[in-house]
Amino acid sequence: METYHAYVDAFNARIGKSTFGRIFRLDGCGHEDEIKHTRFTTEIRAGLTSFFTMAYIIAVNATILSDTGGNCVCNDTADPLCLKNSEYLICKQGKSNVNRNLITATAAVAGFSSFLFGFLTNMPVCLAPGMGLNAYFAYQIVGFHGSGLISYSLALTAVFVEGLIFIFLSLVGMRQWLVKVIPVSLKIAAACGIGLFLAEVGLSNNAGIGAIAGSSSTPLDIAGCPNQYKDEFGACKSHKMTSPTMWLGIMCGGILTAYLMSYKVKSAMILAILLVSIISWPRGTEVTFFPDSEIGNNRFNFFKKVVSFQPLDRTLNVLDWSISKNSGHFALALFTFLYVDIIDCTATLYSMARFSGVVDSETGDFPRSTIAYCTDAFCISIGALLGCSPVTAFIESGAGIAEGGKTGLTAMTCGLCFIISMFFAPIFASIPPWATGCTLILVGCLMMRQITSINWRYIGDAVPAFVTVMFIPFGYSAAYGLIAGLMVYTALNGMIYITKVISGGYIVPDDEDHREYWTIKPAGRLPWFVSASQTVTDRLRGTQSKREDVMLSDRSGETDWKYRERIGSNGSHRELEAVIVQALPTDPRHEKVFAKMGDMK
Repeated sequence: METYHAYVDAFNARIGKSTFGRIFRLDGCGHEDEIKHTRFTTEIRAGLTSFFTMAYIIAVNATILSDTGGNCVCNDTADPLCLKNSEYLICKQGKSNVNRNLITATAAVAGFSSFLFGFLTNMPVCLAPGMGLNAYFAYQIVGFHGSGLISYSLALTAVFVEGLIFIFLSLVGMRQWLVKVIPVSLKIAAACGIGLFLAEVGLSNNAGIGAIAGSSSTPLDIAGCPNQYKDEFGACKSHKMTSPTMWLGIMCGGILTAYLMSYKVKSAMILAILLVSIISWPRGTEVTFFPDSEIGNNRFNFFKKVVSFQPLDRTLNVLDWSISKNSGHFALALFTFLYVDIIDCTATLYSMARFSGVVDSETGDFPRSTIAYCTDAFCISIGALLGCSPVTAFIESGAGIAEGGKTGLTAMTCGLCFIISMFFAPIFASIPPWATGCTLILVGCLMMRQITSINWRYIGDAVPAFVTVMFIPFGYSAAYGLIAGLMVYTALNGMIYITKVISGGYIVPDDEDHREYWTIKPAGRLPWFVSASQTVTDRLRGTQSKREDVMLSDRSGETDWKYRERIGSNGSHRELEAVIVQALPTDPRHEKVFAKMGDMK
């Protein structure tokens, strides 16, 4: 064993010192920005963990999107949903059916997006068609069997255009500025809320161990019963917490994984997922993924193929540009996708960046953020061309990060696995949800650890943060959770500010000294059009001050001591004020210092 470890260490050291290691900033590469404690083998293992945690999206996304009927057309007036129309069902379920197309499309989109994102950004974040966004696309925009607002093809056009708009917003810096202007506690709360959201997904029926389900009397209820005791909505009528698959997932996928993690076993999550999957594949057992039913037979027949590739003859480039016929509904769909995605994608990507530890504590930004946001936007448009709903940073990437992934090699490995799965879709589509459910719960636990960083001492920060943490899992949406937190933050702190102004500063909260400093102009580079407009305005007025000169020089790399050396020790009060502004850019108490300087003048 020692010989094996010595060989692995030597191999990692050799990779780290190579040009390859320098490109990805591996430990030992000698680059000034090298990432400490990054090893090639660890990155590969982390990528495999992310893939096995995300692999359920291949089958789940295809199932959800195929409910739209794809580009199959239903024109039966007697049967508006074409539930019994043989021609429509042949189109949807025939040899070249929509579901099989979407399995290949989902794997292709996830593979291409994750690989490209990892290569360009060097971040361990994987991309795939987003859960929640796909359900909104399928059931509210297109509708079951095309019964919604617009057709499947027109909805894909809206997604394609949305990606192009995102690229523009990323290039001008709007998405980066949006992330930095969000209060710190809310950004931390969003990451914690996503952790709870992951845990909720891991507990659910469709993508988890099935321990909870919806109920007619309560929003959530204890589940975990065998399938024969479930109603049409998945709720348990009896025999709760007796499902063998649930307990298999808890014991082998949860308790065993946590046990191995306590001993720092590097492949704990992968081993648990593989173990539960292998136990669930034989037929005729209580925990089989292939029960003796029509659904089970279809799964098993597909599983037996092992190697299979389905051409994209029903989903590839089926965009419909006849926008004028349904311009109102198209605009509504585009706007809805846009505002939900700009919050959801941006918040998720930032949360994963923060979880991987690459967010700058001073600027609130992370390296290559513009490239990251542009790549994310570009992949949205590529996904639409292949027939998929919007692509987003996957919160399951946290599993790979928790496994030790710190560079883009993690995402690239995950992407390669998805590309390979295009040809082994029968295997990867047969990983049962109870094999990955507890992995999601454990990742949620790891993401919740940063909740202690929220500013709980000031009510104006604590309440909005709590609303964000609470609303994301209960609202089943990272976007709406963050929107709720921002609304509460604006309303609460706006009222406090108005009261303070009206009272002349006499009526203030007792704990105001503990509030987090917030500004509409955060540290770091502003969007270029904001800086440009400020420069034009200042030049037109002819009143550009030394303070603005210092801020610009700071962005160009001039440090505080260099500036003081340049102006000399006999600088004016205005110049001294500029130095203090530069030294204390985020301290609200500097206003008192400036007031005293004004008196000195």
